[in-house]
Amino acid sequence: MTQHDDDLDLFGEAPTERHRPVRRDSRDRGDSRDRRDSRERRGRKPPPPPKKKRRTGLWIGMVLVLALIAAGGYYGYKQLTGIGDYEDFAGQGEGDVVIQVQDGDSTGDIATTLVDAGVVASSRAFVAAAESNADVRGVQPGYYVMKKNASGAAAVTKIVNPESRVGALQIKPGAQFEDIKLKGDKVVKGITSMLADASCAELDGKSTCVQPAQLLDVVVKADLAKLGVPDWAVPDAAKAEPKRRLEGLIMPGVYDVKPGSTPEELWQQLVSQSAMQMQAYGLPDIATDTGYTPYQVLVMASLVEKEAVTKDFGKVSRVTYNRLRDSMKLQYDSTINYVLDRPMIRTTAEDRARVGPYNTYGNTGLPPTPISAPGKEAIEAAVKPEPGDWLFFVVCEKDGTSCFAKTNDEHERNVDLANERDAY
Repeated sequence: MTQHDDDLDLFGEAPTERHRPVRRDSRDRGDSRDRRDSRERRGRKPPPPPKKKRRTGLWIGMVLVLALIAAGGYYGYKQLTGIGDYEDFAGQGEGDVVIQVQDGDSTGDIATTLVDAGVVASSRAFVAAAESNADVRGVQPGYYVMKKNASGAAAVTKIVNPESRVGALQIKPGAQFEDIKLKGDKVVKGITSMLADASCAELDGKSTCVQPAQLLDVVVKADLAKLGVPDWAVPDAAKAEPKRRLEGLIMPGVYDVKPGSTPEELWQQLVSQSAMQMQAYGLPDIATDTGYTPYQVLVMASLVEKEAVTKDFGKVSRVTYNRLRDSMKLQYDSTINYVLDRPMIRTTAEDRARVGPYNTYGNTGLPPTPISAPGKEAIEAAVKPEPGDWLFFVVCEKDGTSCFAKTNDEHERNVDLANERDAY
């Protein structure tokens, strides 16, 4: 090759490394794009997750919130009720105290009463123990002897024991104030004796019993209004023989009196509860249309109670009204027996000859006081006697049923029939 040929620089020397152009292969270009895309992604928000994942996260969040609310509520409930954290005494307790369960008291109400009396350390101690003893729900209103400083469990066991209840007495229709002596020296206790029995309890080894004589002394001397006798009954009751002033003013029923009370307090408790019972029966208002005072209605009701069985109350009441209307002597054996030491169903001629305010064979009109505790049915009969013209009656059946008559002749035939049947 000549120098001339090289003028065209066709055959010049190969370029040096310094002048050789830089070449990039496909891999180099791809790396550059990746780095650029990465820089761009760092400046943007990530794409949202799928909908299913979002719903799952929402449910988890809600569950967590509800769990927190429940935990907080339970903690508050624990603080209010003392669950798992309450004071409690240990053991059976010592020292007696009388507490009262009121009508309608719940287990919680009883627990509060026990706390106030120093029986248990906390309401929760009693309530928690009561949860495992269903007998607590059967605790009746009344007075109970309990031990102070007792555990909740011991208090529950004590109050459900029937022997813990004290101060209860039941007065049945027809009960009288004084004891009634029957054949064979059997004694039917009167209201005074029943109240004396109800006053008894053992408190710290000492008896709280009040004697019948102490109770009777109060009846004789006390202010009737202060004892709780209703205003409408005070004037008539005050005129009665002192020991009979409360006769007929104590209604039949179950009563609770507090042992440890004074004789006067015992009567106040009994008379006031009975006054509420009479009010529930509608006295004194129900006597308005009878033509008699409320006290006289009680007197008539007591006669009905003593003279007849329940199914004959209305008829005996009508006989009473009719005889009083006609100014006839009532001639009721029950009034004669009322003042006898040993009353009998049938009275003797000698008994009927006794002079006294309760002798309805010798006196016209009603006796001065009721002769017994009349029940609701007898009071209703005294207010609304059964219609009829009867003037006589006699027990003619062995079950106590009476035969009624409008004339004396008819009555005599009924008497003969009663004698044949040996009905009384």
